[in-house]
Amino acid sequence: MDDAAVADLMQAIGAKARAAAAELAFAPVEAKRRALLAAADAVHAGQDAILAANAADVEAAKARGISGAFLDRLILDAGRIAGVEGALRDIAAQDDPVGQVIAEWDRPNGLNIRRVRTPLGVVGVIYESRPNVTADAGALCLKAGNAVILRGGSESAQSSAAIHACLQAGLVAAGLPKDAIQLVPVQDRAAVAEMLRMNEHIDVIVPRGGKGLVGLVQREARVPVFAHLEGINHVYVDGAADPAKAMAVVVNSKARRVGVCGAAECLLIDRAFGAGADLVRGLQEAGIEVRAEGALAELPGVVPAQEEDFGQEFLAPVIALREVDGVDGAIAHIRRFGSGHTDAVVTEDAAVAARFFQRLDSAILLQNASTQFADGGEFGMGGEIGIATGKMHARGPVGAEQLTSFKYLVTGDGTVRP
Repeated sequence: MDDAAVADLMQAIGAKARAAAAELAFAPVEAKRRALLAAADAVHAGQDAILAANAADVEAAKARGISGAFLDRLILDAGRIAGVEGALRDIAAQDDPVGQVIAEWDRPNGLNIRRVRTPLGVVGVIYESRPNVTADAGALCLKAGNAVILRGGSESAQSSAAIHACLQAGLVAAGLPKDAIQLVPVQDRAAVAEMLRMNEHIDVIVPRGGKGLVGLVQREARVPVFAHLEGINHVYVDGAADPAKAMAVVVNSKARRVGVCGAAECLLIDRAFGAGADLVRGLQEAGIEVRAEGALAELPGVVPAQEEDFGQEFLAPVIALREVDGVDGAIAHIRRFGSGHTDAVVTEDAAVAARFFQRLDSAILLQNASTQFADGGEFGMGGEIGIATGKMHARGPVGAEQLTSFKYLVTGDGTVRP
């Protein structure tokens, strides 16, 4: 399809989304709930079709030489499809954010003022290999009263289309407009470029993918962007850490799934912590390559770290390791190399944890817990569109509440301003 035809297609999709958003803004809470539950039912009933579509995507990806974390994010199995279904049901069960009163007060002149949540309007989501984003983004936008335009990557096209069909079946079952959740049907890069400048139709763009995609969106977008940047996440093990907790948190943070944005990429160990070698062995036993500096680099199987290993998002079974002088050394390192996504401290010293929380400004900070909890579902949001690492509007997991804005409702009694 030539660029002009793509532009016409995207403008038509945008116009339909804007019309659907006008209806969704006042759609009954129960209708949105029914749509999400019907979509979950459709995912359950259509599991075989979704798996077949995904198998075709995976086969094509392998033929193109795609492997590692990227391929892992693409693959669906029965457990992951159950997760998609569960997320839809969880989002359906959540309180509806639209119309919630955030604050209310009275003025001396008799005016009553309420600040209430309202939909953003139309959300554009541009994502790469994860087909489950189709369901999460569609469901969360619907819950928040927004229409959404989904543009998935070519590698997950068939999987995303199969899941999108389930979402649209839910909309039809609930009597809501099918155009509330649209999937861009072409893979032309011109479609992305068009979305980024459709400010008359799209209110916010959410990029979900690697550094290249996010950087492109931030450079080219004329529409506001919720940025989801790299997950260069750290675990700092303090001298006052419990060794058993440290082992559990460190290994899970890295090894549970190495290709997710919540995976730890760097381990910082206080020089006062006496069991650093044990942590190294625990990571190695979990299949992780450790790239370390100093004395720990002399341990069997450890690879000497290079400077470029720090500040690296590996998304692979590799972790960088550096010893530091206490919490302030860890804070200095994270400020230099971190991405503001997720960082964890393992310590039994409340003052150390408080200092770590106070002096770092990552979107998510944890004490004695795995960085892999950086996930909207684990936060009780049912799902997420992404982890926003910027500081405007949304930050951290972007769920339904973060996909709303607000307006002021002011009530008087013939009140006039002197």
